[in-house]
Amino acid sequence: MSGGASITPVILSGGSGSRLWPASRSLNPKQFHDLACGPVYGRSILQETAHRVRGKGFNPPLIICNHEHRFMVIEQLRDIDMTPADIILEPVGRNTAPAAAAAALMLVRDDPEALMLVMPSDHVIADVKHFYAAVETATVAARAGALVAFGITPDRPETGYGYILGGAPLEDVKGCSKISRFIEKPDAAAAEGFLKTGGYSWNSGIFVFTAARYLEELERLQPAIIAGCRQAVAEGRRDGAFFRLGAEAFATIPSNSIDYAVMERTKTAAVTPVNMGWSDLGSWASLWEVAVKDKNGNALSGDVTALDTADSYIRSHGPLVATVGVKDIVVVAMDDAVLVLAKDKAEEVKALYGLLAENKRKEIVSHLTVYRPWGSFTTLKEGDRFKVKQLTLNPGAGLSLQRHRHRAEHWTVVDGTARVTRGDETFDLHENQSAYIPAGARHRLENPGRDIIHVIEVQTGSYLEEDDIERFEDIYGRE
Repeated sequence: MSGGASITPVILSGGSGSRLWPASRSLNPKQFHDLACGPVYGRSILQETAHRVRGKGFNPPLIICNHEHRFMVIEQLRDIDMTPADIILEPVGRNTAPAAAAAALMLVRDDPEALMLVMPSDHVIADVKHFYAAVETATVAARAGALVAFGITPDRPETGYGYILGGAPLEDVKGCSKISRFIEKPDAAAAEGFLKTGGYSWNSGIFVFTAARYLEELERLQPAIIAGCRQAVAEGRRDGAFFRLGAEAFATIPSNSIDYAVMERTKTAAVTPVNMGWSDLGSWASLWEVAVKDKNGNALSGDVTALDTADSYIRSHGPLVATVGVKDIVVVAMDDAVLVLAKDKAEEVKALYGLLAENKRKEIVSHLTVYRPWGSFTTLKEGDRFKVKQLTLNPGAGLSLQRHRHRAEHWTVVDGTARVTRGDETFDLHENQSAYIPAGARHRLENPGRDIIHVIEVQTGSYLEEDDIERFEDIYGRE
């Protein structure tokens, strides 16, 4: 982006990504995944979003996320060599209006004229030149007092998005108009009519406004939200690289979106229509829409063999997936779950997710591989009174000094050197060496070297869940 005052990107990294299950889980939602939809294969959607708003015209981003996702956020930003302005931790989800308010309150403390570009972390924008042009247009309007939404120029009668109807052009701001009205997700006939009539845009959930102007309108329209946010910021505390909002105060705030809380009620709402190759990746069908396809219209990823298969999305994160004689389907295979559905039923995945939640299925919470600030662990096998994991420890990293009441552990080093603390002794284990940690013993596992190490952990005992842990020391500030 060129010229003008700098703007602070506020990246909202919340949600569970339920419509993209089984790839997306509550502890590892879609924004942290590489879904092969960005210009650089291997980047997650969050990384693509952050990378898009770096450089001239942009301040370092301010990230708002669930406290359970904090270490994934900071590690993914480090992977692309980006230092955020701050990472704000929400104790509970309260939708986008309170999240943006907390960010605005923190921004105006340092700059009363701060500009905000509020954007979700899990959207795809293929045409960044048009995106930058829209940001510049919206910035001019925001400086004049408008609260600006990005409206996506529709190319089909989509029923999965809300719509914005543009009104009179905004004075002295070319390419921006007042918002006449917001429309909820329409039926097919209404969506067809919008497309034919013109003047309608999809509501992208991307906004530009000054922090002070947003707070002013929130004060007028939603005093309970702004009062709770002020208290949550005032009672917040610094936790290393993170800022934790006051938990009790934030929990009392009404849950509401920017659209419902402010944009649909303010008299200064405006829209900047833009055609920028946008998708909210809201379903497996939308992923098929943006993916590169073969001559048969198939989007294939991973270990997949497709015979007499057309117009399908087939993705494997592990086992071989083979299809014969099918069309317009979605298959997503993980190590612990497989989803198969008709492509036109992609919106039903959210209902399926709800059913799995009712049945308390752990497959909606995490993958077999779970990421921690020190590395990761992968569950290889589990049964009655035992569980086998592979631990991956980053250079210089270490688990907390801890103990377990109900399980013992046996560590075997696969490669490298691990440092073990067990009770009052500390010693090193080399390749093929092992150590036994009895239940109740204080212990710690560390990687003192410069290379990643792998350790096989065998747990045995009457209770093997992750909440059987008592921490005594932790360099990552976990309670």
